Amino acid sequence: MPIIEHGSIKLEVDAEGYLVNTNDWSEKAACALAENEGIDELTKEKLEIIKFLRQYYNQFRSFPILNAVCKNIHQPEDCVNEEFIDPLKAWKIAGLPRPGEEVITYLESTVK
Repeated sequence: MPIIEHGSIKLEVDAEGYLVNTNDWSEKAACALAENEGIDELTKEKLEIIKFLRQYYNQFRSFPILNAVCKNIHQPEDCVNEEFIDPLKAWKIAGLPRPGEEVITYLESTVK
């Protein structure tokens, strides 16, 4: 499996860039995952989205409706797409396991 390195952090990811061990996630790991996805900086707004995704997944074991993410963290209605363009990038940076095909199809349909 591929290894992502960022400073002193080494993370094992699968062939698609999803974190293999979700317990390896931290804000520093998020920076490494973001860099791997072509995102140079994790702003406060992006981190709020990522942390909400993790919290929601850990509680419900599913992907939240995108508008609910933005509403719950008090950001503009389309915040996930505005901040990440591709919601799957946010999911990967949140260090969550690869979602099922239904979720991937849904997320791909939301990309503008």
